[in-house]
Amino acid sequence: MKIDFNKNNNGLVPAIIQDVTTKNVLMLGYMNEEAYQKTVDTKKVTFFSRTKNRLWTKGEESGNFLNLVDIKNDCDKDTLLVFVNPVGPTCHTGSDTCWNGDNTQTFGFLTTLENTIQSRKENQEDEKSYVASLFRKGINKVAQKVGEEAVEVVIEAKDDNDQLFLDESADLLFHYLILLQAKGYKLKDIVQVLKSRS
Repeated sequence: MKIDFNKNNNGLVPAIIQDVTTKNVLMLGYMNEEAYQKTVDTKKVTFFSRTKNRLWTKGEESGNFLNLVDIKNDCDKDTLLVFVNPVGPTCHTGSDTCWNGDNTQTFGFLTTLENTIQSRKENQEDEKSYVASLFRKGINKVAQKVGEEAVEVVIEAKDDNDQLFLDESADLLFHYLILLQAKGYKLKDIVQVLKSRS
């Protein structure tokens, strides 16, 4: 990989650190050619510390290493995207990220939908909410709805109407997310099971 360390006078390139699993950005550091090579050789992310004026392996004092998975170079060959498996919090303040965020995995819109379902579960007295009404009726009704939606997906899969198939698939996924929470779980728990099988 050709990295343009000479583009800036100081010989440093920015290195954006991203958790390979959660896809969260953890921190930004700088690497010179020696830090890059040490990172590749040791599989532990190493920076050039501008304050200490030396190479600095993240975790050398705290034990919170950033284990290297992969490095990509940007189109201008002067910024690195470093994929890692972090050991412990990344920030020196003890936070998961240097932006004081939690390094938890989210699933985009599906996480937003899960949060809405959880809110309905916690506020079952909401008479206008379809989801709250399912929770009020209990686990048997929720499970029955998942079964009904699964059958409808199978039926539509055998036909030629793609839109109906997609609509029924969305209904199945929606009701499955409700069932998961009725049982006390979320999508992340299923992802963990799938990961353990891979």
